[in-house]
Amino acid sequence: MGSAASPSHQPQHVRALARAHQVRRARSELKRKIARGERSVPEVLVACPSHAATMSIGELLTTQKWWGSERSRRLLVATGVSERTSISNLTERQRTAIAALLELRAGRANHGTGPRGFTS
Repeated sequence: MGSAASPSHQPQHVRALARAHQVRRARSELKRKIARGERSVPEVLVACPSHAATMSIGELLTTQKWWGSERSRRLLVATGVSERTSISNLTERQRTAIAALLELRAGRANHGTGPRGFTS
C-alpha cells in the first residue's frame, strides 16, 4: 500500500487546503501576467476565471503597472463600486463599465500621455 490516497479519500480539510493552494498559485500567476502586460485587467474582468472570482476588484486593479490604491479608488468611485467587492459579486454591467473605463484610459496612455495622464 505504498501509493498515496486518491483525492476523494482524503479528509475534507486536506482537499480544501489543496484547493486553496491551487487558487493562490493561479492568482499569483495571473498577477505576474498582468504586471508583465501579458494579460489585461479588462480581459480578466470579462472572462472572470474561477481562481480570480473571489479576488477583490481593488487587488486586481493594483496589480497593473503604475496603478496604486489611490488610482484604483478613484476609478471605482467613478463607477460606484467598493474596492473590496469581489469580482464574482460585480454585476455584468459593472464589469463592463470598469473594463470600458480601463480600455479608455489605456487608449489615452498610448496616445502621448504618461502614466499619470500628463502629456510627455
